[in-house]
Amino acid sequence: MAEFYTGSPIHPDELWFRDAFIKGLWATLQTEHVLITAPRRTGKTSVMDHLADRPCQGVVTVPVFVQDLDHPGDFLLCLLDAFHDKHPSRFRSLFQVGSRWIGGVLDRVGAFEAGGFKVALKDASPKWREDWKSHGDDDFFALVRKKQDPAERVLFIVDEFPDLVLNMHRNHPELLRPFLAWFRGHCTKPRPRDDSIRWLLGGSVNLASTLDSLGMIDLINALDEHRLPVLTPEEVMHFVRRMLTDRNVELSEDLPAEVARRLGRPIPMFMQMITQDLYRIWKRTETRLTVSDVESAFDDLIGSSSARDKLQHYYSRIAHYYDEPKRSAAHALLDQLSVTGDGLAREALRGIFERIVSDQGTAMPEYERKQVFNELLRDLENDFYVEEVAAGRYDFASGLLKAWWRKYYA
Repeated sequence: MAEFYTGSPIHPDELWFRDAFIKGLWATLQTEHVLITAPRRTGKTSVMDHLADRPCQGVVTVPVFVQDLDHPGDFLLCLLDAFHDKHPSRFRSLFQVGSRWIGGVLDRVGAFEAGGFKVALKDASPKWREDWKSHGDDDFFALVRKKQDPAERVLFIVDEFPDLVLNMHRNHPELLRPFLAWFRGHCTKPRPRDDSIRWLLGGSVNLASTLDSLGMIDLINALDEHRLPVLTPEEVMHFVRRMLTDRNVELSEDLPAEVARRLGRPIPMFMQMITQDLYRIWKRTETRLTVSDVESAFDDLIGSSSARDKLQHYYSRIAHYYDEPKRSAAHALLDQLSVTGDGLAREALRGIFERIVSDQGTAMPEYERKQVFNELLRDLENDFYVEEVAAGRYDFASGLLKAWWRKYYA
């Protein structure tokens, strides 16, 4: 019986509806490097964990999480530390001979406590940040490519790569273009099909949009982008029905369809939360669940502290990822959309945006205002806040998020 996952990634054994997508990723990784894009909480990390835990034959996987990093040197250390931690014997065979820096550390210390290897690397090269490029070229790429078994490939699975890009832009802007150009160079020479290294990058922030706004869109054209498919209403209904009936819950035939309707564009975490809440309602009464229980479950969930903590992320992340005037305009647009029955026309949203720009006193020519508004609407769509529900008309993508936003911020 599958567990409820309302925050943590889903165990690979219980990852439903993603088999075709995962099969497609493995096929592309035969000859290309891949970028997975998906809004946060929609299952991207669960898919990446599945690939890391169940590699194809001849593939050695090294998963890393880089959301909090902001420097090329930190990125390199993270890769080395994760590789050493997951495959210590293989790591020694690759790096002990040929790298004075890494080999020297391995020669001095036989075993490392958690995080100890990374600390030892820093101690062995006090200028590791300044020397990130030479260390990356000579101590990392060259040795992996030179000594790797021709029948095997190392797949680095890098989660939240766009956050690394944004952090670097904020804290070390002078390094961003050199880092991306360096990374792109290693993705293209040698050609992926001839390389013993593969990259699978993932991000819940749209990398193309981010780099486009920074004038660096040309630096990611070496990646084959795969967008995580949105779950269909039929898949949502299958999930609700199976999760409840596997627990011997009796439910009306129309209940799963009502859950799918109320959810709107389904965010898997929300799907898990509402189904778990329905199960709790049944546990209290042990009577047949009906459509009226769906309404009660949504009301209970919106007011619960556990849901509030998870949903608050969608409000606060705008301050972190959206610059002005997009930040204030995004909140204003979502505030207005949350109190509508069926959304607003694009022209009405543009009017709200223009008011925010005017109130801020931002001097911006008309063509630039139009461009920024178009970027904002694209970002809100990519990040799962809104969707075009009819030609030229937009509304919240998630019914649950819309009801929560209306209750706390409208």
